[in-house]
Amino acid sequence: METHSRRLGLDSLTRRDANDSESSQPEFTFAAVSIGLLIGCLLCFTNLYFGLQTGWISMMSLQSALIGFLLSKMLPKPLSPQEIIVVQTTAVATGTMPLAAGFVGILPALGLLSEEKDGTPPIHLSWIAAIGWSCSIAFFGVFLSPPIRKQVIIEEQLAFPSGTATAQLISVLHRLPPPDTSLRRRNGYTEVDTEDISEGTLLNDSLNPEESIDRVEDEREVVTQEGWSDLVYSFLASGAMTLAAYFFPIVFSIPLFGKYLAREWLWSFTPSLSYVGQGIIMGFPTTLSMNLGMLVGWGILSPISKYSGWAPGPVGDMSTGARGWILWVSLAIMCSDSVVSLLPVVYESGMKLLRSSSIQLEDDQNKDHEVETEDRLVPIRWVVNGLLGSVIIGTLLVWMVFGNEGIKPWATLIGFVMGGLLSILGVRALGETDLNPVSGLGKISQLLFAWIQPGNVVANIIAGGVAEAGAQQAGDLMQDLKTGHLIHASPRAQFFGQLIGSLLSIVVSATAYTLYNRAYEIPGPSFPAPTAYVWLSLARLLRDGQLPDYSQVYMVVFAAVFSIIAGVKIFAVRRRASYAKWIPSGVAFAIGFLNTPSFSLARLIGGIVEYLYHTRVAKSGGADIRLIVIASGFVLGEGVISIVSLVLRTFGVGVASCWGCSGGICAGCPA
Repeated sequence: METHSRRLGLDSLTRRDANDSESSQPEFTFAAVSIGLLIGCLLCFTNLYFGLQTGWISMMSLQSALIGFLLSKMLPKPLSPQEIIVVQTTAVATGTMPLAAGFVGILPALGLLSEEKDGTPPIHLSWIAAIGWSCSIAFFGVFLSPPIRKQVIIEEQLAFPSGTATAQLISVLHRLPPPDTSLRRRNGYTEVDTEDISEGTLLNDSLNPEESIDRVEDEREVVTQEGWSDLVYSFLASGAMTLAAYFFPIVFSIPLFGKYLAREWLWSFTPSLSYVGQGIIMGFPTTLSMNLGMLVGWGILSPISKYSGWAPGPVGDMSTGARGWILWVSLAIMCSDSVVSLLPVVYESGMKLLRSSSIQLEDDQNKDHEVETEDRLVPIRWVVNGLLGSVIIGTLLVWMVFGNEGIKPWATLIGFVMGGLLSILGVRALGETDLNPVSGLGKISQLLFAWIQPGNVVANIIAGGVAEAGAQQAGDLMQDLKTGHLIHASPRAQFFGQLIGSLLSIVVSATAYTLYNRAYEIPGPSFPAPTAYVWLSLARLLRDGQLPDYSQVYMVVFAAVFSIIAGVKIFAVRRRASYAKWIPSGVAFAIGFLNTPSFSLARLIGGIVEYLYHTRVAKSGGADIRLIVIASGFVLGEGVISIVSLVLRTFGVGVASCWGCSGGICAGCPA
């Protein structure tokens, strides 16, 4: 019988030999980049589709690695673990551009401008203008990544739970020794070794070593033998339901609580498999927070604002209705949660800066802990030239697209500087908590620009978008660099993948957004783009200071409550308390306000499935990875088939029947 150490290969010599053997193989290959771009384009359409619907997009890093592994099994020579890292990095860079370039928030917000309220008419970018805008902010975060990587991954060794979980998945799929996820915590002159335990951990810590080994082998065999068929069947099931909902809109607008509540109060149910899949990926605690927010926002505050006369318009109206009224409470929750979450990061960064300037650190701390050779790292001259080039070219492109009346070039430069500073905070928050507070960081930039260019709503929105883009890209790419570090992949190969993915996604995102904008009203019934109202509402508030009746009272109360909750959550997370994940997330709670109940209910089903699966099926020896495969198929199925719906809509093919949609129940039906 094999010994435990032999089967796991945990001794340092075995690990080093395995890494050296793998690193001698080509990593930045045509096959890896091609598969990454293919997956990334699918994610790009999917994220744009769901982002315009709900304001929520998924990074899908772990899912990209898993799908890349399955696709590579069809090649004559399957991809190596390091090539899978390139696949994942390229896919994420391609797939997250709809958020980075503001296609789900910034651009729809500019289209909502009013000459009367904002002093400027709506701004609708042409395809070439959208390309120019995307180019202006697409590469800044990519060039920020290498220098930040050295500090947060190599020196501080932050956890980056999702990136670590992806590395664990890849090690399982390729029968590699488990990655070393121990953290070296520095505090003055001391070092403490702590084990990284994240929600994304693939192995069940309650199992003994032999059971863990068997579980790893079981999971790998399941994914190798059944993963492809699980992905295809779940994809087809979700796609078929999406097409059915296009021709029969009632399929996605079931008046579960009666037609009156569906018509007047927007309480309907969307049995979308992709929503269920997203709930599985989010996890039960997040979906629970989202539904608590939905109950408070739509079940309590919405009726209060309506019957008190504070929101006299139709419930779904974002200007005079209850949905627009509770939007302000949602904004207060998001801002307070983000600010409080950033305070420890700001404090620790400041203390670290003071210590480094006033204390001579020990020799061990002054050593370069970099494990990669120079030929595998991104040269510093590339970083410097890239940052300067992206800022200069980006400033010129923003000026060409929006002109002096939109935002002054010097103000755009300040936006890039703010983006760089806020990116550091966002990356550190992501590394420690697995949450990148980009929404809060964008709001901080908006607050600054209310002082720099007062009264200019366009400049306020654009500057916030520039800052958010840098923070979002740098954070998402840092998760991938963490995965690459644990699997010993080349940072330079990942950097190339990021550049190529971002470049292609500029064209894909701009084209897809232009097509959606021609076929649908954005924001509109089918694609309400809720985050666009968040951006515009804050910009208008900073311009004229007007709030809906009595909303400020509830904003202060909820902001105070969630400041306390965020503080308790930070304390629990840092103490690695088991109850930390059950403390409500302020951002997820606020998302429950932003979207109609149908968004949250279906995701709660997915969260419940995830919880039951991991407490009953996986705990008794089932395969965790199989659930990830099925959830990925659900999400991609609707996102990809939505392209078919877009083509049908463009060519004038309408619904087959509006049966059951009487009274305006269905958003996608003209009846």
